[in-house]
Amino acid sequence: MLNIAVLVSGGGTNLQAIIDGIANGSITNTKIRCVISNNPKAYALERARQHNIEGICISPADFKTREKFNEALLAKLLDLKVDLIVLAGCLVVIPPAIVQAFSGKIINIHPALIPSFCGTGFYGLKVHEEVLKRGVKVTGATVHFVDEGTDTGPIILQKAVEVLDDDTPQVLQRRVMEQAEWVIMPKAIDLIANGRLAVADGVVKIKK
Repeated sequence: MLNIAVLVSGGGTNLQAIIDGIANGSITNTKIRCVISNNPKAYALERARQHNIEGICISPADFKTREKFNEALLAKLLDLKVDLIVLAGCLVVIPPAIVQAFSGKIINIHPALIPSFCGTGFYGLKVHEEVLKRGVKVTGATVHFVDEGTDTGPIILQKAVEVLDDDTPQVLQRRVMEQAEWVIMPKAIDLIANGRLAVADGVVKIKK
């Protein structure tokens, strides 16, 4: 059984996709051990409560320094003994100490086709604004392993989404979530839970 912790800062739509995937059997051998948010008002915590999942807030605002916050977050993750950390709309920068402690055991969903529209400053609606500003015709989402860089870890899955002429950032964001994020995040977790991923030289291979 793959025990996961889901880290989320906002509404938790990707969290809901994971919850639904476990419920409908598209994600197997997996249990959500805990939902952790840096935002006490995050609706993701309510989603956790509704599904009898432990939900806690660990906020930087509650600590004197960022280092103390990072230490508390790492301590909680170690205490939970999770097998995988899932960043599902998490706006907190994961410190090197956590990346090292959970090397190869952290995944993230990014709302674009990496290596396009990624890196420092590219998150949330900003990504879709820049996609439309650049005039690309295809965007999408990427699930990748997390390393010490920003959106630089090995790519697990990607799914393309068409950009339409009358799109607004909000409309495009919703389509990317519905057609890509909510599809590939559950699939990636299921692949990991069933031992079907291998990483060699920074490239992910999916086993049959």
